[in-house]
Amino acid sequence: MDYLPQDPAILVSSVNMLLRDEEFDSLEALCYSFDRDPEEIKGLLAAEGYVWSEQQQQFRPEGFDA
Repeated sequence: MDYLPQDPAILVSSVNMLLRDEEFDSLEALCYSFDRDPEEIKGLLAAEGYVWSEQQQQFRPEGFDA
């Protein structure tokens, strides 16, 4: 993957996949590799109803973030 997708649904899927498959060990490492700010990604996905779960190391839909 050369860049992170702009579409929020594809972005959340891509980020979660890259973290799940251990391509990156943290959201910060993933974002810096793609020259994106982690807070920007969190804000963009929060506007679409996703929250970052530090415990799960993935974005989850609001309400499923435990």
